[in-house]
Amino acid sequence: MVIYSCRGCGTHPKLAVVGGMTYRMGIDVKLILTDIDGTILPYGQRQVSKACVEAFRTAIGAGIHIGPASGRGQRWMAPLLGGDEVLCATALASNGMEVYLDGERIHAEVLDRGVLRRLAQVLRAIPGTGLVCFDDATPLLVAGSQADLACCFAPYAKKSVPVDDVPDCEIVKANVFFDGDISQMHDLADRLGRVVGALSFDVPQAAWLNVMTRGWGKGPAIDVLCERLGIDLTQVAVFGDGGNDVSMLSHVPLSFAVAGASADALAAAHHRIGACEDDAVAAAIEALAAGAMPT
Repeated sequence: MVIYSCRGCGTHPKLAVVGGMTYRMGIDVKLILTDIDGTILPYGQRQVSKACVEAFRTAIGAGIHIGPASGRGQRWMAPLLGGDEVLCATALASNGMEVYLDGERIHAEVLDRGVLRRLAQVLRAIPGTGLVCFDDATPLLVAGSQADLACCFAPYAKKSVPVDDVPDCEIVKANVFFDGDISQMHDLADRLGRVVGALSFDVPQAAWLNVMTRGWGKGPAIDVLCERLGIDLTQVAVFGDGGNDVSMLSHVPLSFAVAGASADALAAAHHRIGACEDDAVAAAIEALAAGAMPT
């Protein structure tokens, strides 16, 4: 990294060159959170790049808490991050329903069993839809068919276990499936939100909805971390690409959508950077760890 002053302006702001790009210095970030799929992990790949892993380690070395903000469970994250559990010790898991700090789960939004039963009842009356609730890493098929689930999320269909009722266990991750495009999924989310008022739904991708307690998501989950760390939102940076990232992209001033992000993610983010495939997030993390921001 090369640091120099801009003598052409009265305040002489310091600039830095990181990875061939110029950044403005003076950013004091204490927490960085990033979506995984489509943001730091290109679709079709099983692990993030070495550059991404090194960027995470650079941030940790700079005293910054950093981790994923994903719809995945926390135990599923490390294999995607080079197998290093330290890189996901701080995380928003299950779409923010679980909040982790330094390896400790500090908050969990547990879905109400009775409300999930009501949701399953509603879905059974809508052809092609279904509900999956997770008992740890096991997808339990509460409503709908395995054939329909296979059209929407084949890996879960292969592992799914059909059950007759919502399981009597802690449920923090649940998903609705329907073989529809993004627009159809938004329509379904709106419909379900009106009928099952205790729940919120967002659209991470076609054919898939995240199920959350009403008003929850990655945005409110960030507030939990900020309170525990004693920081405010101006000291947080977030990265995302999809509909399930909207609540954090709109909530945090220093938010970045990658190139190719969904329309709602692009509209919610305050800044835009390059593509996931080009390690744009890794470069931005390196800059933030140096106290710099892309100009």
